[in-house]
Amino acid sequence: MFLGVTSGMPLSKVNTAIQNGLGGTLGFVATVVGIGGIFGQILEASGGTEAIARNLIRRFGKDKAHWSLVMAGFLIAIPVYFDVGFIILVPVVYALAKDTKRSTLFYAIPLLAGLAVTHTFVPPTPGPVAVADMLGADLGWVILIGSLIGLPVAILAGPVFGSYISKKIDVAPPKHMMEELNNGTEQSECSLPSFTAVATIIGMPLLLMVVKSVIELLIKLGYMQEGIVYDISVFVGHPFTALIIATLMAAYFLGTRRGFTRKQLLDVSAKALAPAGMIILIIGSGGAFKEMLIQSGVGNVLAEGISATKLPPIVLAFIIAAAVRITLGSATVSMITAAGIIGPILEAYTLSEIHLALIVISIASGATILSHVNDSGFWLVGKYLGLTEMQTLRSWTVMETIIALGGFGIALLLSFFV
Repeated sequence: MFLGVTSGMPLSKVNTAIQNGLGGTLGFVATVVGIGGIFGQILEASGGTEAIARNLIRRFGKDKAHWSLVMAGFLIAIPVYFDVGFIILVPVVYALAKDTKRSTLFYAIPLLAGLAVTHTFVPPTPGPVAVADMLGADLGWVILIGSLIGLPVAILAGPVFGSYISKKIDVAPPKHMMEELNNGTEQSECSLPSFTAVATIIGMPLLLMVVKSVIELLIKLGYMQEGIVYDISVFVGHPFTALIIATLMAAYFLGTRRGFTRKQLLDVSAKALAPAGMIILIIGSGGAFKEMLIQSGVGNVLAEGISATKLPPIVLAFIIAAAVRITLGSATVSMITAAGIIGPILEAYTLSEIHLALIVISIASGATILSHVNDSGFWLVGKYLGLTEMQTLRSWTVMETIIALGGFGIALLLSFFV
């Protein structure tokens, strides 16, 4: 409102711009975040997240459990929010650290890296979904590019950095956390859903969205013609349809077939929408901000001023997101703010779908850098791992910065070829 009024917009158009910005953004994002939240909550309630972690650890063995944890984090964060995934799996970290007498960080950093990379790089998590929508990027390409960039970055920030920092900071699981773990109830292996079923359900919406994008590319290049295959792929590959299919599969195979009643599934779904509400409002405010920039003409002024710097959009996107992240702390707010500013600027360029996806990853990278005391994740990790503020800065903050610089570096390199 302040931006619209001070820029000289007619007062009657200020609220209209807010309404259009909110509606235009949330018409897509709210649905994806809402359905995705229910999907993730069913996965958590059924024990699906624990099934993935246990299965990977069993396959890799305890000696290489840090590699299995980075993969577990990477998979689990696709449908489950970062903090939820960490809280669910941190008992596995405690148990491994206790058994092997290693520093907790040896196992915690890989898990955190896998969770953090997917949370910021791979839809249908809220941040990249919102940024892709605001920039007009195709979600299928964002998923594909985010995964290709995210995996090597997660390995570097996870097992590689974790092995190093665990030798510098030797910490045991906090006593009070171990007591809570010992007093709690843990699901037995046989009561958990199968790894294959969980992995298939998680991968289904991603596969459908990627296939849709590939078919659209083949048609664009002239290798295919539009027809029934295209129509079906566009329908089932749309994020709405893909996530609904996955959520219904999860509700049936992980819920109903495993003894959940309709009332229990309803309660699980309702619980999922509580944290989604705040995320949806934050993303909606970003959409309103972007629309105000466009309608007030400030976006054009920004575009002219920034274009004079001669920096490519992918670099500007990273710098803006990083500046907001360091100042405000919230990764989601940083992404939305950067997308709102860079969106009007991109209208002056002709960019491919892949290049737009790389800019989404660049924004996500900038919004990950230098997590410190103004970020809730900093305190969450420090509390659960029993770290001092300085130890959290040396471990968690450095890990986040490795993810940010690694993701941006690879995205920038790839941008020269697309």
